[in-house]
Amino acid sequence: MQKSLEKEYFLSPVSRKLVDLIEKNAQELTKAYLREVKRHPGMPTYQSFSDQEVYDRAYLVFSQLGRWISFELESDEMKKYWIGLGRKRHQEEFALPEIFLSLCLIRKQLWNKIQSEGVLDNALDLYQALELYNRIVTFFDRALYYAIIGYFT
Repeated sequence: MQKSLEKEYFLSPVSRKLVDLIEKNAQELTKAYLREVKRHPGMPTYQSFSDQEVYDRAYLVFSQLGRWISFELESDEMKKYWIGLGRKRHQEEFALPEIFLSLCLIRKQLWNKIQSEGVLDNALDLYQALELYNRIVTFFDRALYYAIIGYFT
């Protein structure tokens, strides 16, 4: 509990807003992602899965992102998860570009929500947004990197 409180203390107000946004809107974000997957021509393997399966997979990514931003997800845990995911996607015969596109679409939904909710609404928020942007980019870069490692192992 103490460790969690210490980490919470270090979150900038903008990071806290984003974690709250993800937690409160995870279902909406995931449903928007699912709609995009269903219409995007570059997602044939995802389209072959049930809506619930695709939903569950995306929801887990949003959950991990929230944990990453709030410093609850350790790098080793993230590495292990995404390597395993890459390995699983390879076994499921996903094309690597489809895995990449999936993460891009998830990130797109997040940024659309950030913009529509006005999370970054003043100059101080914009300054703190640089820190937040770095955490988000690092999350997606690491996710993709480790998924690729897993894909090829």
